[in-house]
Amino acid sequence: MVRGVRAVVGVAVVLPFLVGAASGVDAPGRPVLRFQDPDVVESSGLALVDGLLVTTNDSGDSGRVFAVDPATGETVGTTSWTPDPEDVEALAPAGPGHVWVADTGDNQRRRGSVEVLRVPVGRGDVVASPERFELVWPDGARDAEALLAHPVTGQLFVVTKGVFAGAVHAAPLPLLSDRPNRLVEVAEAPGLVTDAAFLPGGGALVLRTYTNAHVVAHPSWESLGWWELPPQDQGEGLTVAGGELWLSTEGARSQVLAVDLPPAAAAADLAGPAWSAWRWLATARGLPL
Repeated sequence: MVRGVRAVVGVAVVLPFLVGAASGVDAPGRPVLRFQDPDVVESSGLALVDGLLVTTNDSGDSGRVFAVDPATGETVGTTSWTPDPEDVEALAPAGPGHVWVADTGDNQRRRGSVEVLRVPVGRGDVVASPERFELVWPDGARDAEALLAHPVTGQLFVVTKGVFAGAVHAAPLPLLSDRPNRLVEVAEAPGLVTDAAFLPGGGALVLRTYTNAHVVAHPSWESLGWWELPPQDQGEGLTVAGGELWLSTEGARSQVLAVDLPPAAAAADLAGPAWSAWRWLATARGLPL
């Protein structure tokens, strides 16, 4: 794992002032919508797909996701499937008209492998037979409530939820549906991560806990700072909407809140791809990193 500030033209100018720059930007939440559907009672994951806000209930629900009109909070489409999942905890964008559904929860640490499903979403009610992919933990069962999908490569990352610390695990690329896919630990994570999302350029991501948001560079996985989120009873969901984060919480008719992303996060999002390009060029030419 690569650490430290890079002395790279066009990147070193940005990275030094990012560390800690996002800290202390305590953001009051602005209401975006209130879920109107009485079946949305434990919003645990969020994803924006084709202008619709997709959410899913926490553990104990059947296999289904809800497509919500952000202008009204009304559910305009539901996708359901069988068999029912064990414990759905997160969503991530999976291309036009689809989301990744993370059946990765495991409070009792009993599951040596978990599952992600690529589920179609949109307006109208659909019964689907989604693609399923088994993910195998490298060193025993873990509880995970956050799923990331890189916006450029499509690679999936699962973030475990430890009390004091967690870990980011990378899935193989491409995923295979006919055999288990072994996860590889690639980075540390804060404790009690409940959701996560990449920024649009793929050069940075945000990990949320019940109380804070953490900005992390990609592909270095360096922490760039954190700030406090507005209070929510059980803050679980997170998605990126332009220059904002949208946040959901469990509870019937719960409200989705918006907070602004710090400018440093957008700068990191641009710096990440620049560093990736430089690293590839330097490796190809045998230059020191």
